[in-house]
Formats: sequence, C-alpha cells, structure tokens
Amino acid sequence: MARMKALAVLLLTGALCAAQGQIRLGIVGTDTSHAIAFTRILNDPSSPDHVPGARIVAAYKGGSKDLESSWSRVDKYAAELRDQWKIEFFSDIGAMCRKVDGILLESVDGRVHLEQVKPVIAAGKPVFIDKPLAATLEDAREIARLAKEAGVPWFSSSSLRYGEIGTTMKYPDMVGALTWGPGPIDEHHYLDLSWYAIHPIEMLYALMGPGCVEVTRTYTEAADVVVGRWKDGRIGTVRASRPYGPYGAVVFRTKEVAQSNPKAAAGYRPLLVEVVKFFETKQPPVPNEETLEIFAFMDAAKRSKDAGGKPMPLR
Repeated sequence: MARMKALAVLLLTGALCAAQGQIRLGIVGTDTSHAIAFTRILNDPSSPDHVPGARIVAAYKGGSKDLESSWSRVDKYAAELRDQWKIEFFSDIGAMCRKVDGILLESVDGRVHLEQVKPVIAAGKPVFIDKPLAATLEDAREIARLAKEAGVPWFSSSSLRYGEIGTTMKYPDMVGALTWGPGPIDEHHYLDLSWYAIHPIEMLYALMGPGCVEVTRTYTEAADVVVGRWKDGRIGTVRASRPYGPYGAVVFRTKEVAQSNPKAAAGYRPLLVEVVKFFETKQPPVPNEETLEIFAFMDAAKRSKDAGGKPMPLR
C-alpha cells in the first residue's frame, strides 16, 4: 500500500512537472547537505533563493560505510527528503533514471562517482556531478570518456565558481592571481586536495582559465600552498588552510592589484541557475576539458607533495 501511494505521488508530481514545463531531476547520494539545500531552492517557490524550471522528484540514497561524513548523514538527509519534500526513493539508479529527465550526482564520496554515473550514462541522462568529480585523475578521465562515447552531456563545478569572487574579479589584464579557502583533507581520496581545497582551486580557474603546465606544492599540517605556472607565463597560487578558513582572492593586474570583499557572497543559487540552464540546453557551462585540467592540477600537486615539493608537470 505504501509503495502504491508513493508511486501515485511520483506520477502526480511528474504530471505537474510536465504541465508546468519543469525538468524532473533525480538525486544520487543523500549524504551531503547539498541534497537538502538544492531541493529547497528548486522545489520551494516561496524560497528567496528559488530557481524555477526544474524540480527534484526522486532520489537514490547511496552512502559509504567507511566515510564518517557519509554514513553519519545519509539516513538523516534521506528521511528529510522523504518526509518533508515527498521525494520518491529508488533502490536502483537505473530504475530511477527512467522516471527523470536528468541527474544530480551528489554523493559526498568522490570514490563512488565513477560507478554511480555508469547507469546514468547508460540511460542517456544528462548529469551534474557535484564536487569532487572523482577521487583520482584516472576516474575523472574515465567518466569523461564514457560520457563522450555515449553522447551524454555532463558538467561538474564548485559553487564558488559562480560566487561574487569568481564572477566579478576577471580582468583582461590579469597577470596572476592568489585564492584561498578551507583545505581539510580526507585520507580516502587519493587526490587529497579534491576533498575541500577544490573550492579555492576552482576559484583560481574561474579567474585564470585553463593553461597550467606545472605545479609546485608546499605542505604542512596547517596549510597547503600550491603554485601553478601557466603556459603564457602567468602564476596562479592557492592557499588551503586547515581545518577551515575564509575564502578570498587577490588578482594581480598590469597596473594595480584587486582584492576581494572579505564578505563576498557565494551561496548555491548562482550555481543552480547554471545547473537548470544546463539541463535545458545540454551545454555544460564549464568546458569538460577545463574540469579535467583542474584534476590534472590536483594530481600534479599530489605528486609534488610526495616528492617533497618538487615542481611537477601536468599529466
């Protein structure tokens, strides 16, 4: 009876989405606060951050038993999605894909993204893959390869790319930039910077664009300083602080230096505007090649750390 009732709710929600011209989305992974925040922004028209055009209607719980930040939250967030937002849950990603138009892959554990995205790609559904895209450069490249072969559009991005810093501090006469932010590390992710330092690294790429050829990393227990040399001679630097710290940036221009507002706004709404646009157009707002370079940047940083701080070329 409960299953039939839930199915009726899903069918009704699907009919309403179709009638309103909304895109139906499914969530893979309920072990992150993004699952709740994104649902509120997309599904609640009364929210001041509401983004119209898409609605989350289904979810697959997922969860990693060896990752505390996953197993300690996955059931709680799943219950909130089910009880407050009336989201229909599926035990199989492929089955969920048949009920939706696109997928938000939200699992907090980047190690599982490759396996979780395979049935999404097999179903031909466009997919937004939340940070980190993967836990290794090899997995990131395999996701890109499988999606390209199947003709499935995808993109991945930190919300910081679309925050105030990433969107207001791009200058045509930029000669370099320094970004900073939190950099706690998770031992399960081979690319240790992908766990959280991906945010200031993505900010750096939002400002500098692709083209890095060499990375040097200085590591201590309290912080990382990662310096990238771009092929045109520009220098980009990221400082990742532990356990946490504020976000910010300095942009070096030919005749002046610009510094970010200490209270620069970020939030999830700007990212979700781009996510909805992506599902509407099937065009990734961040080129897949740039996302892969970000992972090559972090891979070079990991190799530099392992080599005691020696410069390493991007693979």
